[in-house]
Amino acid sequence: MIADKAFYNFMNIKKIIQRLKENDEIYRKFHQVETSILSVLDFKDLFEVLLSEISDKFKIPFVWLTIIDKSEVSKLIQFLKSSNIVKERLNIIPKISLLSLINNQKKPLLINEDLKPYFKLFPPNQKYLIRSMSVIPILLDGEIIGSLNQADTCPKRFEPGINTTFLEQLAIKVSLCLSNVTAHEKLKFLAFRDPLTELMNRRAMENILDREFRRAKRYNTALSVVFLDLNDFKSVNDKYGHLIGDKVLKHLSKIFLEMCRDCDIVARYAGDEFVIILPETTLKNAEKLMIRTQSHLRKNPLKLPEATIFPSISFGIASSEDHSIKNFDSLLKKSDKRLYMMKEKGLRQAN
Repeated sequence: MIADKAFYNFMNIKKIIQRLKENDEIYRKFHQVETSILSVLDFKDLFEVLLSEISDKFKIPFVWLTIIDKSEVSKLIQFLKSSNIVKERLNIIPKISLLSLINNQKKPLLINEDLKPYFKLFPPNQKYLIRSMSVIPILLDGEIIGSLNQADTCPKRFEPGINTTFLEQLAIKVSLCLSNVTAHEKLKFLAFRDPLTELMNRRAMENILDREFRRAKRYNTALSVVFLDLNDFKSVNDKYGHLIGDKVLKHLSKIFLEMCRDCDIVARYAGDEFVIILPETTLKNAEKLMIRTQSHLRKNPLKLPEATIFPSISFGIASSEDHSIKNFDSLLKKSDKRLYMMKEKGLRQAN
């Protein structure tokens, strides 16, 4: 009996030593992930490194991120170029959808039964064949803004009741890194974006136009630039006030973005003046776009409690097809000149 007890104690000690070794290995891997993400200062690299490192280090087949729509992070992400790994492993969902799934808790959640409700966390067009998963809330300034999700085909991998200490530590590190990256990205965003409309500002637009003009000349492709402004914007400000005027500018910005392709650049030049850069677009096709945009504006006024406002625009277009244009600056000036001519023509017809 004494021998049996000694054997039992020996086996317990052996299990404890084995568990300590396993924990030490897990800690080492978490430290490697932490080291990899702590020095990152942009969303693309943070998400890419985080997802890859967790998947590789811990041999987890499915790792992805869910971000709450309209959170500070999601607003910045939409303006950033992402890698394929981020596009494939990122989902943006309404706040209520995530909070209802995790019951508004900030602790990691483990699930291996009734997984179907959690499928809404999956990235678009992704169908993971899983039997267990963990949902780790990510915080920014104390508020839940998303979750880091891990899943496996094994039901015991994320079985409820297992120790979540390491997952909690990971959540803290990710949230800390996210706070640093968000602050850094906001500074970058403000340097190149107009704070009211969130469009590219004049400085960024000119840099992009220079690059696109050089590319058009190198590859002998068409590049068109539209210079436009809002008709009678002063009367809108005088009648309704500058706050309503700002809403009109934001309304215009939204429509311009809707009408343009992803590769097009819409920028606020100054005041009520905008510039649209259209790579690989002829003068004729640029004119068609602006005619469609004018029509869309007429059908979609800005509806406010104070009034329904029908903003209209005038525009001028110049193209690299014009061989007299030798640089991006002259391309921009020619489109501005044609805008002026269009405004003058409109005034003459009105009189």
